[in-house]
Amino acid sequence: MSKKQEEKTKKKDVAKVAKKKTSKSTSKKSKEVKEAPVAEEVVEEAPVAEEVVEEKHEEFSWDSVLKDEVYSDKERAELINTYSETLPVVESKQVIDGIVVAISDREVIVDINFKSDGVISSSEFKYNEDLKIGDSVEVLVEKQEDKNGQLILSHRRARVLRAWEKVNVALDTGEIVNGQIKSRTKGGMIVDVFGIECFLPGSQIDVKPIRDYDEYVGRKMEFKIVKVNESFRNVVVSHKALIEADLAVQTKEIMSKLEKGQVIEGTVKNITSYGVFVDLGGIDGLIHITDLSWGRVSHPEEIVTLDETINVVILDFDEGKSRIQLGLKQLGSHPWQDLDEKLQVGDVVKGKVVVVADYGVFVELQAGVEALLHVSEMSWSTHLRSANDFFSKGDDVEAKILTLDREQRKMSLGLKQMLPDPWAEIETKYPLNSKLTVKVRNFTNFGIFVELEEGVDGLVHISDLSWHKKIKHPAEFTKVDSSLDVIVLDIDKENRKISLGHKQIEENPWDKHEKVYALGSEFEGHVTEEYDKGSLVLLNDDIEAFAPKRHLEKADGSSAKINEKLKFKVIEFSKENKKVLVSHTASFKDELIAESKKKASKTKKAVQQIQESQQQSTLGDLDSLSALKDDLEKEKK
Repeated sequence: MSKKQEEKTKKKDVAKVAKKKTSKSTSKKSKEVKEAPVAEEVVEEAPVAEEVVEEKHEEFSWDSVLKDEVYSDKERAELINTYSETLPVVESKQVIDGIVVAISDREVIVDINFKSDGVISSSEFKYNEDLKIGDSVEVLVEKQEDKNGQLILSHRRARVLRAWEKVNVALDTGEIVNGQIKSRTKGGMIVDVFGIECFLPGSQIDVKPIRDYDEYVGRKMEFKIVKVNESFRNVVVSHKALIEADLAVQTKEIMSKLEKGQVIEGTVKNITSYGVFVDLGGIDGLIHITDLSWGRVSHPEEIVTLDETINVVILDFDEGKSRIQLGLKQLGSHPWQDLDEKLQVGDVVKGKVVVVADYGVFVELQAGVEALLHVSEMSWSTHLRSANDFFSKGDDVEAKILTLDREQRKMSLGLKQMLPDPWAEIETKYPLNSKLTVKVRNFTNFGIFVELEEGVDGLVHISDLSWHKKIKHPAEFTKVDSSLDVIVLDIDKENRKISLGHKQIEENPWDKHEKVYALGSEFEGHVTEEYDKGSLVLLNDDIEAFAPKRHLEKADGSSAKINEKLKFKVIEFSKENKKVLVSHTASFKDELIAESKKKASKTKKAVQQIQESQQQSTLGDLDSLSALKDDLEKEKK
């Protein structure tokens, strides 16, 4: 008899002992399949047996079970030890390999060489349609025994744990793994590696840009694990890393053979807004947009197309950084070398606007030859505007050459020089003292700039706006774009300046004011503004005068306020300085003094008359004289 048969015989003997007192309610299937686990349960799990008895409300006793036992205690202990030694050490949550021993529509039975076989749902093997009896599968021990003594296994969880182990090993060792691209996702692709969904960034698919991601779906490829984050269940893989490793040697070999000025053939690999990437046979070079053509290029697609084979010249390269700078326009001569030798300053040329900026426009005279037309040279007007007000990209231009430097390859143009200079005959057009109607352009603190015509501006100083009113800012007097009548006061042709005046249109009213507002004359005045040192007073709604603070005191001792209308006396007049000083206090104080003098004069005459009419004094006369004396003293005070 073989050793394996002996072990089975011993297992059956132990099982017979347990069967003697087994409940009649146990199913036939349980008896046939689970005899060994039940026996183990009886021998080692006494509390479970007691629990079963308690459920049936029967008092359980091992003595009654074992009273007909054919084995002695020693023999039975030896038999149990022998049986236990045949079982492997199995721990919960352990991943081990098992053998498929039975397959049904709902379940798969797996033998892991334990006390009992494990039952796994068939749904966990959906990925393996070819599963058959005898196949080795990986399983996770969920529980060694459930309440029925059944071994609980999981194939799905075992696959996941084994997969993460393999992924981490591949990350540490740099091992190349196989995977299948399942679908597209934002920024890249989803790849199945060891049953785990990994992320393949779009930039890590290949060394060249990907134009159609869908063509990669379903493809099986090799990858390198570059990042693992088990906490977030995130794995990042790269196919590009494998290619780059192969290209590193090839790149070094190509770089060692490069020379500046060398012309080589390449294929347009990628086109961006700033340049073109060219494949030189395993290594890429960049043609910057400015090196594509001597002329202006809005986008590289105007010059080259994808997959086009072109010749390029090597401008510079960095072997350490594996960077190569290429040029396309350098294959031909510079356009300035083909510029007409007879062209000189003062000649009129034609071109097309290729760039518009605030400060001016660039005019292309021929491919690669451009000239600057500054905004200040577009019009004789001194009001500098944006070049956008004059030109748009693509406009045709005819202008004069102002400067030409063939060595520096620079040229400037002028447009206003094509028109007559409005200042050439300025004195004839606008003679001194001539009256004009002009347009207000803008204000400054010291005056108003007005436009006489396109390119001719003049200044009206703030002091030349009004004969009477003191203006703080020109905005109080007029508005931008409004019309204003002026007279020409002065012309400075050399510096292109014209001085104008508005108040000079009328005669100087101060000639008349000198007679009307004579010293001591009184007028009704309206207090309009207050200052620390006094107030402005409008006299007869005609002229503004100034009343010092001490001359604003009224008869009741208070001071004159804004909007009050009072009587004012002229105390100072200056035609040269156009200044009038007035006083309200003087107006009423002078009246009081005059009235007092008049009263005193009458009293003095009355006394003389009394003295002449009476030579002798009476008591009544003395009283009259005494009263008269008191009145005189009061008047003096």
